[in-house]
Amino acid sequence: MHPATYTGGFFGLIILILDLIAVFEVLNSTRSISSKLLWSLLIFLFPVLGIIVYFLFARRDEYNGYEAIA
Repeated sequence: MHPATYTGGFFGLIILILDLIAVFEVLNSTRSISSKLLWSLLIFLFPVLGIIVYFLFARRDEYNGYEAIA
């Protein structure tokens, strides 16, 4: 088998990990329940496009519950 045959599985694993990180971040945010549901559905139904849209347009700094250390 050609080594390039396995790249789809590798990239699929990377996308899955990034999707899980994004959904975990959405669920731990201060968003409303409906907003959390819509973002999670977008990420799971459209894994590549959903993660790109989330990281570009989700206003993550406004909704995360993290405090700056310093």
